[in-house]
Amino acid sequence: MGELTETLPYGAWPSPIDATLAAAHDGHPEYVGFVGEEVWWSAPRPTEGGRRALVRRRADGTEESVLPAPWNVRSRVIEYGGQPWAGVMRAGGPLVVFVHFADQRLYVHEPESGSGPRPLTPVSPVGGGLRWADPQLHVERGEVWCVLEEFTGDAPTDVRRVLAAVPLDGSAAQERDAVRELSDGRHRFVTGPRLSPDGRRAAWLAWDHPRMPWDGTELIVADVTPDGNLRGPRTVAGGPDESIAQADWAMDGALLHVSDRTGWWNLYRDDRPLCTREEEFGGPLWKIGQRWFAPLDSGLIAVVHGRGATALGILDPESGEVVDAAGPWTEFAPTLAVHGSRVVGVGASPRSAYEVVELDARTGRAREIGAAHDDPVDPAYYPEPQIRTFTGPAGRDIHAHIYPPHHPTHVAPGSELPPYVIWAHGGPTGRAPLVLDLEIAYFTSRGIGVAEVNYGGSTGHGREYRNRLREQWGVVDVEDCAAVALALADEGTADRERLAVRGGSAGGWTTAASLTATDVYACGTILYPILDLAGWGTGETHDFESRYLETLVGPLAEVPGRYAERSPVEHAERVTAPFLLLQGLDDVICPPAQCERFLARMAGRGVPHAYLTFEGEGHGFRRAETMVRVLESELSLYAQVFVLNPPGIPTLELAK
Repeated sequence: MGELTETLPYGAWPSPIDATLAAAHDGHPEYVGFVGEEVWWSAPRPTEGGRRALVRRRADGTEESVLPAPWNVRSRVIEYGGQPWAGVMRAGGPLVVFVHFADQRLYVHEPESGSGPRPLTPVSPVGGGLRWADPQLHVERGEVWCVLEEFTGDAPTDVRRVLAAVPLDGSAAQERDAVRELSDGRHRFVTGPRLSPDGRRAAWLAWDHPRMPWDGTELIVADVTPDGNLRGPRTVAGGPDESIAQADWAMDGALLHVSDRTGWWNLYRDDRPLCTREEEFGGPLWKIGQRWFAPLDSGLIAVVHGRGATALGILDPESGEVVDAAGPWTEFAPTLAVHGSRVVGVGASPRSAYEVVELDARTGRAREIGAAHDDPVDPAYYPEPQIRTFTGPAGRDIHAHIYPPHHPTHVAPGSELPPYVIWAHGGPTGRAPLVLDLEIAYFTSRGIGVAEVNYGGSTGHGREYRNRLREQWGVVDVEDCAAVALALADEGTADRERLAVRGGSAGGWTTAASLTATDVYACGTILYPILDLAGWGTGETHDFESRYLETLVGPLAEVPGRYAERSPVEHAERVTAPFLLLQGLDDVICPPAQCERFLARMAGRGVPHAYLTFEGEGHGFRRAETMVRVLESELSLYAQVFVLNPPGIPTLELAK
């Protein structure tokens, strides 16, 4: 016999998915790579201060952390970082180089030697110092080729980026001049160089302010001289309105790259399209070294591709056919590594978190090989999401994932409609993937619905959809989220009086802008947001995004009124709904000053709110104890505003 069903109001259902459990499962494997025959990757450790560990999968399938705490394998180049490690297998065991987050130095480590990591690069006292990303080991040259980000002053925009060669012998550990610069610094942003199979050419991507990499990049090729310098760099593809997301070399020396010149990121061999489809074979380059394709020795190409979701497949460049890996995974992250006929990626599904997946290109067989998803509770408590397309203003499509309240043994009274929280993703040039997220399950298993909105401007649906947000940030995103919320209410899915909105970073902006520009929501949760466009766009953020607003809003000098008109900080008097504001005190991307300015404008207005700050947290929370406090506080806000009774949740004190 099945379990009896109990009737309780939405929000009062008991759930085994508590905040501690959700926090422990936050984050996912990244940056997969081969070290000889072994597969390695970086992995989150929320309960170890939020560090990123380097994980090694030995030939017998056992996994081990290569470095103990507090080693933290994470780069800060462009603040969002990028590929932080590279390794090779030698006779005496593996040799790996990696970036340590705390000091941003590049280190070399030989785990079998019995000694610890040794620094390869020096510390600089200037501004943000010296930072490194996207390393490529060239052991025969005794060097690591990578991206160097060097601060030249104290301002966040006092910075230069070049391709650099770091000696492996440690001679640059105290000596900046021992680092060889391979490029001339003419471009503001670069990715790491990829060497052709014969070692005679190098390719990399570059772009300049005010463009972001999804607006326009250049693909640059240079000759490699016998003494290891780069000569005659020339642009072979790309431009101001063509985004090239990745480049690499085929085994026969042809240049492969992903370009959106047709309106979709598709794959090209030199100038020949390999698979022309209205879907994406690339994505927004938020982190240096992300990979959506990897060429195999056989001439085939492993690809991460799709429209609104991503699969892992093998592309035959002669026929243009793609054969996707069979298995439960419906979403793959932009990280790939190949060795012989082996392809390794990171995949997930609505029923499983991200895990390391290996595909055999010869047999087509795929299997999980690392960071295996292990259900921490009965999967009956997981949400059952729906892929929906809604109609917004002017009849435009809006893509969303709807997660209705779901519980195996509890239902709500038949006359009650559930509360819903609209989740606005960050970026804003990004998207919400349809994967198992225990933070969503934390709410849905208690009787609170979640709707993730991939509003206009999101990726995964072509450049035209992405460009909807040009000069429309704070308009289209707000309208699309509201349209989904109201549609759910109109169709009887959600309670019109119990709608909330939440988001972090750019999603925090959309949340705050929604509370000032609409009357749709009863409350909101705002995480590490942008709240003041003029301040953020004139020195309050990091270099990478310092000119982002020129495309999202418009040039400040030309449309200053638009910056004031859309900024929540300028319209605090319009906020009447209770809100929760959450901020990391070490955030240099969306600094606490934005929140403090907003709260100063809210003072004395009598709107219930709470402001929680977290020492040691930057942009995006990584520590388990932080995430527990955040989730429980967010649930308490909804409980107070929606009049819910979730069991065992501490009450968040709301000030006025």
